[in-house]
Amino acid sequence: MPKFFVENNQIKNDTIYIKDKDVNHIKKVLRKNIEDEITICNENTKQDYLCKITNIEENEITCKILKELETNVESNIEVSIFQGLPKADKMELIIQKSVELGVHDITPIEMKRCVVKLKEKDKTKKIERWQKISEVAAKQCGRNYIPKINNIKNLKEISEKIKDYDVVLVAYEEEKENTIKNELKLLKKDNQEELKESKDNANNEKIKIAVVIGPEGGIDKKEINALEKNGAKIITLGKRILRTETVALNVLSIIMYELEN
Repeated sequence: MPKFFVENNQIKNDTIYIKDKDVNHIKKVLRKNIEDEITICNENTKQDYLCKITNIEENEITCKILKELETNVESNIEVSIFQGLPKADKMELIIQKSVELGVHDITPIEMKRCVVKLKEKDKTKKIERWQKISEVAAKQCGRNYIPKINNIKNLKEISEKIKDYDVVLVAYEEEKENTIKNELKLLKKDNQEELKESKDNANNEKIKIAVVIGPEGGIDKKEINALEKNGAKIITLGKRILRTETVALNVLSIIMYELEN
C-alpha cells in the first residue's frame, strides 16, 4: 500500500491533510478516490496510520485515521555514508539503493580524485534532486524515515566528524589485512551490553557507524593518512576491487546482517 509522509501540523485529531506534490501523485498517478485507503507516516514521530480518503480537492486531500499501525522497519544501527562524488547516474543509484537498505543519511564529498567537479551554483539543485530520490525510495520501500542528503562537504570537514561515531570505516583497495568483519566484530564486542539492552529498550541509543567511500578514481593516499590520523579504520572489502556504486550496497548489507536486531 502506498505510504505518504506528513508533519505534525498536518494532523488534527483524527484527520490528516495531505498537501503539495503528494496531492497530484495520489490523484493522477495512483488514481485514488474517496473511500480508498492509504498509509500515512508522521515524519516527526515516525508513527504510521491506516487512513481513508474522505475528500479530494485541487490542492489538498483529507484523510480520516482508521487506526495506528505497529511498524518496525527502522534499524537499531545508524549508518552514514560519506560518498566521494561520482558521476550523476551513479550517485542516484547509490542513494536509491542505500535508502532501501536502511542508510540513515548520505553526505557527498569532494575528494582529490573525483572526476566530477560541481560549480557552487549547481550544488543546491543537485542536493534537491538527490533528496527527492531519497524520498521516493523511502516511500517505495515503506520506511518511517526519509534519509537526509546532506550538503556537499570536503574531506577536512569529514575528518572533524569522526569523533561523533562509534566507528568510521574507510574502504580502501590497497588495504590487505584489516577486514570489515574484523572491525564489526570489535564493535559488536565493545557494544555487547548496549546491544543486549536495546532488545528490551526501544529508546536505547543507536550504534552510529560512518562509511567513507572513494569516487571512481579511488581515495588518494594522503586522504587515507588524514582519515586514519583522525581515528578512522581502514578496511578491505575482499580480493576484488568494487566499483564506487557497489561499495555502499555491499557495506550496508554486511553491517545490517551483522548488527541489526
